[in-house]
Amino acid sequence: MGIVDDLQRARSAYERRDWASAYDRLATVDGEPGSALGPDELMTLATAAFLLGDTDSCIRALQRGYRLRTDAGEVLGAVRFAFWLALVLNIRGEVAVGSGWAARAQRLLADQPDDVLERGYLRVHDFFRCLDRGDFPGALAVSEDMIGIARRHADPDLLAQSLVCKGRLLMYSGRVPEGLALLDEAMVAVAAGELSPIFAGNVYCAMIEACQEVLDFARASAWTTALTRWCDSQPDLVPFTGQCAVHRGQILRVHAAYPEALAEFEDACRRYAASGSQAAAGLALAERGDVLRIRGDVAAAEASYDEAAGFGYEAQPGRALLMVARGRVPGALAAVRRLLTETGDPVHRSRLLAGAVEVLLAGDARSDAEAAADELAAIAQGFGCAGLRASAAYCSALVALADDDPDRALPHARTAARLWDELRAPYEVARAKVLVGRAVRLLGDEDSAAAEFTAACRSFAEIGAAPARQETEKLLGRSTAGGLTGRELDVLRLVAVGNSNAEIAHRLVLSDKTVARHLTNIFAKLDVPSRTAAAAYARDHDLI
Repeated sequence: MGIVDDLQRARSAYERRDWASAYDRLATVDGEPGSALGPDELMTLATAAFLLGDTDSCIRALQRGYRLRTDAGEVLGAVRFAFWLALVLNIRGEVAVGSGWAARAQRLLADQPDDVLERGYLRVHDFFRCLDRGDFPGALAVSEDMIGIARRHADPDLLAQSLVCKGRLLMYSGRVPEGLALLDEAMVAVAAGELSPIFAGNVYCAMIEACQEVLDFARASAWTTALTRWCDSQPDLVPFTGQCAVHRGQILRVHAAYPEALAEFEDACRRYAASGSQAAAGLALAERGDVLRIRGDVAAAEASYDEAAGFGYEAQPGRALLMVARGRVPGALAAVRRLLTETGDPVHRSRLLAGAVEVLLAGDARSDAEAAADELAAIAQGFGCAGLRASAAYCSALVALADDDPDRALPHARTAARLWDELRAPYEVARAKVLVGRAVRLLGDEDSAAAEFTAACRSFAEIGAAPARQETEKLLGRSTAGGLTGRELDVLRLVAVGNSNAEIAHRLVLSDKTVARHLTNIFAKLDVPSRTAAAAYARDHDLI
């Protein structure tokens, strides 16, 4: 009676996504003399172990289940276990062993009917083999075959995975709207709770990654929120939580919530380490480096990019932009030229082109920069994603300004500012405002230019983008000391270290009224609203 109760409790725990309880209950039963688990219970044990991040236990359970199905002559059941062994081993990086299990499963199917569901699952491995050898037409044909099998057998897991495979392939061939439509269809099954947990997690992450790749921030934000809820409903979940943290960090970065984004990227690295997927930490480290670069922490950004490279992830174009900031323009130019030569598909090129335009202009390669901006504009028009259209408009404005053509630059800059504002991306809005200011200055409207630069400076200061703020201050004609007099600098330094007006007056032998007047002037010149903001300015500009 105890064993029956434990199995029932294990099933109940599994259904409510309490993976730790499900695993513990099944392991307890399995450890009792004469009560070894059957194949179905071993599959449940393996799934719970995987979701807890215990890959070794997962593989052992799958191997036992495979042997039980084989000994009983249940070929299709054995194929299912072999499929999962191949998948889990491939995820862990043991590709040769995983391929061996996939080949064993294919051999088992040799004498089975042609139209069985298990053939559809094994086609997943065929799909990725086609991708690895660059056979994109073959991969497309395999994905369509998978969809057909899944629909005939009404299998939601295989159908969702097949739609993801075909959708991502269409995106990389430039058919982004079609690809995203297939991903949306796969997500319907996830949202309806039709998928098993591992397939649901895979589809979530594939969808959000695809949206991030084409700067479809609205879609990415909505699905990241859903993925967060899904992960939070499973307190013991280990896989997918690292990806979830990365995606949250990416959305926070767009909204310029930099401290929160950095915390998410660091959390992602910890979660990847816990799950044994440290190679996946490369993306999180690259994203972390981008935030640090924007904030002006050059040494930490470079260290983060180096760590990403250690995991096999090339943090570009962020590293090239950092090289430009450090005056290493020739090296940055060489890097972006190489990357553009190596990168063929439009999705990955779209991620490089905006940064490449900035680097090429820094290296005075104007014709190449214009070609890159034009290519990005064409890609953005075809993809239709607001983030890409905003990025393309910004690059077109940059190129036009490099050609001293404000009439051409201004509408592009205004479009970029509007689109980024709709996406609630304050850093990018402020950068676009700088381009608007440069354009109207060239058109002789100095007052409007100063207004745009001042607004951009205020935004950069609020979000902590120190390098961008300092460059914009130069356009306003401010020195790094903000045009303060010597006495005003003295007052500012004392404010920054926490002195009150009375203490400042005593130390500088001034009246309280004079100190207050100096503070009013300091606030006006630095365009800051308070003592706290003035103190932050002093620290950022090394005035203390």
